[in-house]
Amino acid sequence: MSTNHVEEAVGGEEVEYVTVVIGDQLFGLPIGRVQDVFSPDRLTRVPLAPPEVAGVLNLRGRIVTAVDMRVRLGLPKMDTTKPPMAVGIDHQGEAFGLLIDQIGEVLKLPVSSKEATPTNMDARWAKISNGIHRLDGQLLVVLDVEHVLQHGPESIAA
Repeated sequence: MSTNHVEEAVGGEEVEYVTVVIGDQLFGLPIGRVQDVFSPDRLTRVPLAPPEVAGVLNLRGRIVTAVDMRVRLGLPKMDTTKPPMAVGIDHQGEAFGLLIDQIGEVLKLPVSSKEATPTNMDARWAKISNGIHRLDGQLLVVLDVEHVLQHGPESIAA
């Protein structure tokens, strides 16, 4: 399980991100963490689960926990008229699907262009950010998958 610094392993000079849109914000997931991209259907609710857990689903014979990234980031619920998209992630031997608004492209960026998370970023976002990249006219927030999937009282937005 080489999950800690997957992004540094990519050529040493550049890192690849799978980009996703949540709300109006562009986020990047290190490509080494992404297993697949899919459109989830038939979510089964989980009683007493944290609010960000949208449910579980069966994906090719595997039980996948669906995490609503809008709820996790403190944003309003997703528009239910659009079919949801999910990015499949394996974390500590378990399968997760991060529910997102839209999948983007794969971006290859220089490691040297990554900056620390800004101090003025919303605390809920800063907690799950692993830095930023400034792109033409927008900010790419790098998601820290370890913190995104961390559940417990401290992860529930009040």
